[in-house]
Amino acid sequence: MRSLLIFTLVGVGAQLVDGALGMAFGVTATTLLVLSSVGAAQASAAVHLAEVGTTLASGLSHWRFKNIDWPLVAKLGVPGAIGAFLGATVLSSLSTEHAAPLMAAILMAIGVYVLLRFSLRTPLAIGGQGTRHGAKFLAPLGLFGGFIDASGGGGWGPVTTSTLLSRGKTAPRTVIGSVSASEFLVSVSASIGFLIGLRDEFFQNWPVVVGLMVGGVIAAPIAAWLVSRISPALLGTGVGGVIVLTNSQKLVHFFDIHWPWSTAIYTLIVVAWVSLVVYAWRASRAPKTVPVSAADSEVLPR
Repeated sequence: MRSLLIFTLVGVGAQLVDGALGMAFGVTATTLLVLSSVGAAQASAAVHLAEVGTTLASGLSHWRFKNIDWPLVAKLGVPGAIGAFLGATVLSSLSTEHAAPLMAAILMAIGVYVLLRFSLRTPLAIGGQGTRHGAKFLAPLGLFGGFIDASGGGGWGPVTTSTLLSRGKTAPRTVIGSVSASEFLVSVSASIGFLIGLRDEFFQNWPVVVGLMVGGVIAAPIAAWLVSRISPALLGTGVGGVIVLTNSQKLVHFFDIHWPWSTAIYTLIVVAWVSLVVYAWRASRAPKTVPVSAADSEVLPR
């Protein structure tokens, strides 16, 4: 019962992040599970099995509101499923000693990406009608995103959503809806890969799966409220820093780095993180001024 409560709280925290940012459920949940002493492969397997339910519900919701481009889902989701199965197979075949630093390195890289994306990003220009992405672009993106997602315990959203939005060819709501729908295929494929690789261990993590699902359902309406109260830039910068700091500790221990170098590494990360949080906070509070044309300035009172 105690472990179920802990994993439910992990699900709440991960869904709050995902609901406010539109990504990072897997990265956040896996990081918190690994910190709770859950094995690397077991944590990723539990997260993906829980996501089978959450992504199905998300995909159906986006379908109802016509946010899905089905050709985009097929071209992105099928290669993503293949990559996820390969990533799950690779992670399942590694020993705990080797799987932990691999996952920590992948999660840290994704954390750095999230940290920089939400603190230093520039506004995206989205075309009115937009053009569809070709299979030559979507297939490698899906394959890479699926492999990283399964082997690292998360990363489908940060890799695919951010890349598609940065291309500026598809409306944001269509990108988010299509990526969410295609993630169902990724989660199912990764779960099958972990089932084959972990066998009996796969069914030993039911408290983790149930906890994540229950926590996600509880936190969904709270996340909707949170996104209207906290700047996504500020929240994303904060979460990205937590992911980087926690996973850097695992890498420092793995490579047996001692004082004073370990302290120097942590200090550098914290200083950079705090600086980016301050920058994001100031940017979120900056007044949104509208440029005044020369003609308008002539009629303004002095």
